[in-house]
Amino acid sequence: MKILFVSNDPSLFVAESASRVRMRTYAAAIGELHILSSAGKDAKEEKDGNLFLHPIHSLKLFRVSILTHRARVLIKKYDIEIVSAQDPFEHGLAAFRATRGTSAKLHVQVHTDFLSPWFVKSGSWHALRISLLNRYRRKIADRVLPEADGIRVVSERVKASLVARYGTRIPDPAVIPVVVDPIAPVPAQLPSHAFTFALIAVGRLEPEKRTQDILTALKLVIVRYPMVGLFIVGAGRERRRLEKIVHSLSLGEHVIFLGERPDARALMGSAHAFIQASAYEGYGRTLVEAALARVPIITTNVGIVGEVLKDSEEVLSVPVADPIALSRCIIELVEDGAIRQQLPMRAETVVRTHLAAVGDLPTSIAADLRRLISI
Repeated sequence: MKILFVSNDPSLFVAESASRVRMRTYAAAIGELHILSSAGKDAKEEKDGNLFLHPIHSLKLFRVSILTHRARVLIKKYDIEIVSAQDPFEHGLAAFRATRGTSAKLHVQVHTDFLSPWFVKSGSWHALRISLLNRYRRKIADRVLPEADGIRVVSERVKASLVARYGTRIPDPAVIPVVVDPIAPVPAQLPSHAFTFALIAVGRLEPEKRTQDILTALKLVIVRYPMVGLFIVGAGRERRRLEKIVHSLSLGEHVIFLGERPDARALMGSAHAFIQASAYEGYGRTLVEAALARVPIITTNVGIVGEVLKDSEEVLSVPVADPIALSRCIIELVEDGAIRQQLPMRAETVVRTHLAAVGDLPTSIAADLRRLISI
């Protein structure tokens, strides 16, 4: 097969990056894989075996039109059979426009739960711009998805939301999760601290992660248990605002920001509990990683929660935007050693069963694309 991915991952142009390594495995399963992606100014056209990388350099304002033009050129030059967009938004629109009038099939990947009501809620003035952008993106998806020949989603939750909104106007979405290495790293020691119970939150510091809810919950918890603390691993636009919240809540002695860490998975294994408060997730890779790290999990009801990880059986799950519920879960783990032991044992078991059922992801993705050619 000859497939073109329309993507946005500059790290693909770094020879030994995790993204490049992953795309090599996809290319081996597919046959000939081309990737069109935004990239740094020094990135050039590159061939890596049967993986072909095509960079674009543009401002966001012109990205869709440039992606569309370049994708159309590549379709004709390489006889591309399928164009797969990494999302149903800007990249989906570019892929849709590029395939019109050609024999190439349109395939769309949906990695986020964009039909969650939280996708378009601002939550604060700080997140208003993203909320307005997401409303526009949802409208783009409404235009693109009914035109797709094939759709891949990463969870049953996302599939159910698409079917509820679009019904038979879209092809039946294929559920193919994301790649997670089932081999958990050896736990790495957390930086020096005085916490007797250490929470860890891992992820991008962006509005949709609602890390402020964790901070509010922590403020409630330390009234009863003053030696509980939180490590925050990750970087993003919310860092400065979160630091201000920590100061305003007088949590300076209870919160440690670690920034982006390559050993994030290893650090999970040394914490007493993993916690996340995301407004929405398509899948929830860090939930799987936390389960493999054998650490108790507190999470909002997003992604694969309910599908793979069930509340009170493998995780403690709470509604979105409910810091009081988060605080109760933290206190439950602090006070109940049996739950601290049982939850991670069961979570690891079901996650390993889940990953085994997923099987070889590159092969599954290639099979899903190959099916489109015969339609």
